[in-house]
Amino acid sequence: MLRALAAAGVVTSLFGSSAFGASAAPPPPPPTRIVIDSVAANGTGCPPGTAAVAVSPDNTAFTVTYSNYLAKVGPGSASTDFRKNCQLDLRVHVPGGLTYAIVSADYRGFASLAPGASGTQRASYHFQGNATTTKAHHFKAGFTGDWQTTDTVPVAALVFAPCGEERNLNINTELQVDPGTSSPSATSFMEMDSTDGTIKTVYHVALKQCQ
Repeated sequence: MLRALAAAGVVTSLFGSSAFGASAAPPPPPPTRIVIDSVAANGTGCPPGTAAVAVSPDNTAFTVTYSNYLAKVGPGSASTDFRKNCQLDLRVHVPGGLTYAIVSADYRGFASLAPGASGTQRASYHFQGNATTTKAHHFKAGFTGDWQTTDTVPVAALVFAPCGEERNLNINTELQVDPGTSSPSATSFMEMDSTDGTIKTVYHVALKQCQ
């Protein structure tokens, strides 16, 4: 369980169809506090103590920073190293009369894929008890360098947390490397790793007035 986090006013939005339907632009953050007071990070890509969550000063985004999120294949790799995942379970307290949804998510990292190998970055999103939406991005053989992906949701398709209820927000991310036809002596890897403080995952959020 990561340390409880608080921030001044705002709430979030999630992928899928909205029970509220299409709406105008979300209102500005209210002059009250939103609190992410319970964050559990579990998975092979985020062992205990290797993931941290922070909320932006204006509460329009939150960031997850990893320090040990690496999928790899090749010499010296364990049979399970080709796939790593991290599930975030966030409990968010929202100012009265408002609800939230995730509008977009930005992921960043570095990859080195040998000729013949490929990689995938995948993420799924849902509120506790609701259907899950999954987004995936694929990287071709021979790719080497920094990578960035973005999952976005149209305003009319946002899924908001149920008004008047506390539902945990679950985000499950995954990195996977497929050796394909690459040489058995070649090493390929993908990382979402911020030991240098520069590689982070950012989730952008929106507010909506409950009706």
